[in-house]
Amino acid sequence: MSKAKRGLRQGFTVYTALLPMLLTVIFAYIGTILWSLKTSFTASRTFPSNKFIGLDQYVRLFTTERWQVSIEHLILFGVLFILACLVIGFLLAVFIDQNVRGEGLMRAIFLYPYAMSFVATGLIWQWVLNPTLGIQAVVRNMGFPNFEFDWIVTQDKVMYTIVIAAVWQGTGLVMALMLAGLRGIDDEIWRASRVDGIPRWKTYLYIVIPMLRPVVVTALVIVAAGIVRTYDLVVAMTGGGPGLSSQFPTLYVYEFMFVSNLSQGLAASTVMLITVAIIVVPWAFFEFGRRRTR
Repeated sequence: MSKAKRGLRQGFTVYTALLPMLLTVIFAYIGTILWSLKTSFTASRTFPSNKFIGLDQYVRLFTTERWQVSIEHLILFGVLFILACLVIGFLLAVFIDQNVRGEGLMRAIFLYPYAMSFVATGLIWQWVLNPTLGIQAVVRNMGFPNFEFDWIVTQDKVMYTIVIAAVWQGTGLVMALMLAGLRGIDDEIWRASRVDGIPRWKTYLYIVIPMLRPVVVTALVIVAAGIVRTYDLVVAMTGGGPGLSSQFPTLYVYEFMFVSNLSQGLAASTVMLITVAIIVVPWAFFEFGRRRTR
């Protein structure tokens, strides 16, 4: 058999093997997205309907206070969560990179929360922050009766408790990625910085961190991907309350899609999908396009 025929046969075999995955993507993902988009323009309630009502569901969505509050909470949570995970994860990686004693145990301790589900994390932090059972009760029993730490039941502070729980779970993964990147830094860089008398913090800030750019981008994408789908953590911790103080778009989508108004829930999920695409697609073109030009 000639080389050309053998290559053609191998290519045909590869594409045949990929066919089931391609069909799954077309029908299960793209098909579902198109169906959701179509249904969001209808008057569907509990069950799908073909009654076309145009952009009414989207107009209602953006004029609903609950949706506006949910978006504000998502932005606040996203900014704090990303910054805290990246900064704390990097600092933990720098600490462990100093060849500290018990490094393996520390890595396991910091990374263990990431292996837990968001539901378990939410329940743990709900107990820890419960004013009658958690930190506040323990400190008061130690002889400080005026101590207060009731953020989880305080409307203007409850969002910060969700950030704390999410950072506790997600920081370990960022730490592991950063540590792997730090271990790939050539020792000659540290020797040269010491010879030149460059302070260690400047070496990290101006040399090491720019060299860790691929790792930082990877960590940023992984952490950011968890922001939009924040649902089970919020449900387990606060249920979206008190009031609307910890509402998220995912809670809005779930309640309308599966409880009261299918089209409204699909309109909200479509807006979320478009928002993610607007952010991710340009970044992907920029990142991968730049790599091809190198």
